[in-house]
Amino acid sequence: MKNLILIRHSKSSWDIPIKDIDRSLSIKGIKDAHLMAFHLMNELPNSYIVWSSVSKRTTETAYIFSQYLNIPPETIQYLDDLYTFEVKNLEKMINKCENLYDNLILFGHNEAITNFVNKFGDLYIENVPTTGIVFLEFDTDDWKNLSKGKTTKTLFPSQFKNDKFKQ
Repeated sequence: MKNLILIRHSKSSWDIPIKDIDRSLSIKGIKDAHLMAFHLMNELPNSYIVWSSVSKRTTETAYIFSQYLNIPPETIQYLDDLYTFEVKNLEKMINKCENLYDNLILFGHNEAITNFVNKFGDLYIENVPTTGIVFLEFDTDDWKNLSKGKTTKTLFPSQFKNDKFKQ
């Protein structure tokens, strides 16, 4: 059994005209990252590996999550090839995960995440929102043999909009 937790980066800022890869999180994005990391704390498997795109907004999201999930930041693997918006590229990267890991947490980008979830999950999601989290389960022991899996859970910021969460 392989389990994948896909996390779309938090909302980024468009205030400064810079390259896409260099955009930081907006204030709303920072707040949503704290909110969603808090709600993810009790949902994680016992062991996992964490990968992240190298974009600034994605690395910032992963760092905020690492604080809540007790993940040493130096254990997060930042991979150039995860800076992708294409589902086929995301699939190729996931297929490269070593089989000794049954659980992969991946911080990435849309359209790749939404398209991956709809290709491999059993629940159609029109759009995985920023800071959205989708859990997928695959009945295989090899990351290279992913086929249709099961969407076991979704956590989206809109589910918690009325929470009185304080950092």
